[in-house]
Amino acid sequence: MQELEALQRFIHLHKQANAIYQEMSLKQNLSSSVFDIFYAICILGDGCLQRDICEIALISKQTINSSIKKLEKSGYLRLIPGKGKEKHIYLTEVGKQVAEERMVPVIEAECRSFHEMTVDEQELLLKTTETYLTLLEQYTKPMRTGETKPEV
Repeated sequence: MQELEALQRFIHLHKQANAIYQEMSLKQNLSSSVFDIFYAICILGDGCLQRDICEIALISKQTINSSIKKLEKSGYLRLIPGKGKEKHIYLTEVGKQVAEERMVPVIEAECRSFHEMTVDEQELLLKTTETYLTLLEQYTKPMRTGETKPEV
């Protein structure tokens, strides 16, 4: 029973973290995908590619593409052609202001939170979370790929 309680606590903590980000995006009047796009551009820097944002945000290419088109149309970013079909994403002055006012404080809060942990705590958090996610991916692969359908 102790293992089940620990798992439930971990899942609750994971959902709590998600809720914190969801609350931040809502309070800033940003959809979660737009929040993730601005966040990724702050991390990656101007000139990043859509695929880079997809990798960081873990959001589908279609969702990112749709949100990027809306942001471009609204004047928050511009797309500059690159090699082949690639388009580099740059924030406009208005987009830079949004990033500075809304994303930089988020990133700073994350950095402060992580920095206040000891190095051992940081390493333990990373190691155990990576192990859990590797195992979760392994055991849920049939459900995620459609190889088996769960019974209802």
